[in-house]
Amino acid sequence: MARLVAREYCCMRAFILALALSAVVVAPALDADRPNILFIMSDDHAAHAIGAYGSHVNQTPHLDRLAREGAILTSVFATNSICTPSRATILTGQYSHLNGVTMFNRFDSSRMTVARLLQAGHYYTGMIGKWHLGSDPVGFDRWDILPGQGAYVNPVFYTATDQHTYTGRYVTDVITELGIDFMKNRPRTRPFFLMVHHKAPHRPWEPDPAHGTRFMDRWIPEPETFWDAYDTRTDALHENQQRVAKDLTRRDLKLRPPSDLEGAALAAWLATKPDTVTTDVGGQPVTLSGEALTRWKYQRYMQDYLATVQSIDDSVGRLLDFLDRSGLAKNTLVIYTSDQGFFLGDHGLFDKRFMYEESLRTPLLVRWPRAVKAGTRSDAIALNVDFAPTLLDAAGLAVPADMQGRSLLPVLRGRTPPDWRTSMYYRYYHDPGDHNTRAHYGLRTRTHKLIYFWKKDQWELFDLANDPFELHNLYGQPGHDTLTATLKAELLRLKQAVRDGDQLANEQLPNGVDGPIAKLRGR
Repeated sequence: MARLVAREYCCMRAFILALALSAVVVAPALDADRPNILFIMSDDHAAHAIGAYGSHVNQTPHLDRLAREGAILTSVFATNSICTPSRATILTGQYSHLNGVTMFNRFDSSRMTVARLLQAGHYYTGMIGKWHLGSDPVGFDRWDILPGQGAYVNPVFYTATDQHTYTGRYVTDVITELGIDFMKNRPRTRPFFLMVHHKAPHRPWEPDPAHGTRFMDRWIPEPETFWDAYDTRTDALHENQQRVAKDLTRRDLKLRPPSDLEGAALAAWLATKPDTVTTDVGGQPVTLSGEALTRWKYQRYMQDYLATVQSIDDSVGRLLDFLDRSGLAKNTLVIYTSDQGFFLGDHGLFDKRFMYEESLRTPLLVRWPRAVKAGTRSDAIALNVDFAPTLLDAAGLAVPADMQGRSLLPVLRGRTPPDWRTSMYYRYYHDPGDHNTRAHYGLRTRTHKLIYFWKKDQWELFDLANDPFELHNLYGQPGHDTLTATLKAELLRLKQAVRDGDQLANEQLPNGVDGPIAKLRGR
């Protein structure tokens, strides 16, 4: 019976999808007026590692060029800060609880996506690089993807019919060259939509030879919150396992293993989190521990992370140069973003997942000379759920009613609608999952943030105007009752607006704690 229901459900979805695609009709005569779309996305690139966003640790001239020649959005946030869910959200324009990818679930390729809609709207579509959704890409005329996370060196790429190992090559270079090849060999009778998805700067941060030593002789400034002791914060932050001081492995730190290790023994050695390290200082071996070791770990982490970022910046430069040489720049919409933010030692952390600013915030740089004025800057709240509607709007195609984002084109044109959002909803599910990061959801407004770790029944409240580094949890403190009640009411409103209420109401919490909806209603 269950199998029959599932089959009927799939058939119904296929029927609805066919109807939707058949409704996408674009006269070929209009193709010349529609932009090509080049969507470039890196993996785990923190906005504060981009010059245009005020980086204190590196320079990114090609990304800064995008910002200078187009628009930079400064308040762009992921709705679920983890790789696979973010990618599903970008494709579907839906929050995780509706697109079915809350953690590392396999993406249901029968779902409607922006690629399928653009393809049906006469776009030539391509996907190059990191896919990381478990199922094969659908809606693309050509795809070359990494299996899973892929490898930095000697990467394997899969197509619909074949696989190829690029021996002796670096993954960022291969992705760039495949992207340029796609644009060179596109049919000239159709506009193109190309997603270029980089692996870098994802862990384990392995640079290419051209950039590997770039930061080795530099001292990289520690963030202001590097030694954060988590005073006033919830148990969730104290329990996390993504700390620079304790959780970077020998592999992360690029420590050289003993020559006689191999197989499982070598893997175990590399996965160990060292509490002492012997390194060369001034030509002499020195064993580091404690605070000195933590500082050294931060430098090693950032040296490699930033080196992989530089390969991305160079890639963007090569792609922009190709558009210039080919006469495509004027009417190509170029977007640069990341699947989420990343901690660069902020709060003593690496990785992402938490709703704190460095993990929540993503870069978004947009250049489209025909429609976006150079030097545009906006602090309007934008979400990755907005990306698909924006691409469809730019292409002159209808945005399906079940997409939950809004087109950013008015914002990019400097005319933010008066009813634009002033708050956003976030939810992270994977508990305990990687790094022991606890499940939580929350609300961010322009001035405040409210986070609920619902399995632990603990809250955090931050005044972002007066405490931008989120060091002082105000939840439960005297004088904040009215503010707390107001924010809880807004959080409940957003839950209901994105249709996440029923699922939350049915969740089971430990120790007889009331469900999240009950908590928000004050029961």
